[in-house]
Amino acid sequence: MFVKSISYWSFPGGLEGTRPVAEVFAHAKKAGFEAVEVALSGAGDLSLSTTEKGAQSIVRSARDAGVRISSVATGLFWGKSLSADDPAVRAEAMEIARKLIDIAARLDAGAVLLIPGAVDVFFDPAAGIVDYDTVHKRATDAVASLLPQAGAARIAMGIENVWNKFLVDPFAMRAFIDQFDSEWVGAYFDVGNSMLTGYPEHWIRTLGKRIKRVHLKDFRRGVGTADGFVDLLAGDVNWPGVMKALRDVGYSGPLTAEMIPAYRHCPEVLIENTSRAMDAILSL
Repeated sequence: MFVKSISYWSFPGGLEGTRPVAEVFAHAKKAGFEAVEVALSGAGDLSLSTTEKGAQSIVRSARDAGVRISSVATGLFWGKSLSADDPAVRAEAMEIARKLIDIAARLDAGAVLLIPGAVDVFFDPAAGIVDYDTVHKRATDAVASLLPQAGAARIAMGIENVWNKFLVDPFAMRAFIDQFDSEWVGAYFDVGNSMLTGYPEHWIRTLGKRIKRVHLKDFRRGVGTADGFVDLLAGDVNWPGVMKALRDVGYSGPLTAEMIPAYRHCPEVLIENTSRAMDAILSL
């Protein structure tokens, strides 16, 4: 059975890390979600300074609300990349990754979202460009260094297909994962992100058992930019094909709606709309 989950980032204040996680858990439960993907931010309830006591408080809040924590994401890798040219930045990124795994273990989340590197940052031209082969080597080295910690903590590192011009097709993603020959390195597959250059059902069949977590997003191809992300069922994703592919490869874990950005007006309505759309998608 799939787990109906939603990202902390989908809620007002989520991207900024200012929304109390207890409020998110309660709202998610009320809207019909079974789980929440929390996010490690620069501030808020879950940050680089979160202590063991703070993590225990988050666990209690989830338990009290009646939801589970499906995974831990972070947007911090966009500013601190594991493949950056500056060694000091790479060192900071490694500390973020280690904290991410540690927090996920304390929250019993099972998996983290990892961006192992970036050729460029599509929304920040000032970030510069790193050669693809350099990104590949640095990303490989970073994941290999993190693997002992992840394995000991029993936390899967889900490499996400994002718009970083790295691992842009399912065969490249599969090869990157397979080089580690470990159950603790897999794919965090994002349905909507794959629509820019391919078809999610193809990615799913190629990645197969390597998929550790799934993000649900919809996308309109005719837009072709980040503005093309739309509400679930409002885009061009072949949802019957996606659901069939997920079942065919035996995936039965969390399906996490990542709805960014929130509505400009009445943003809380997005959560209920997403829940209804997910119910329809799960029935396909």
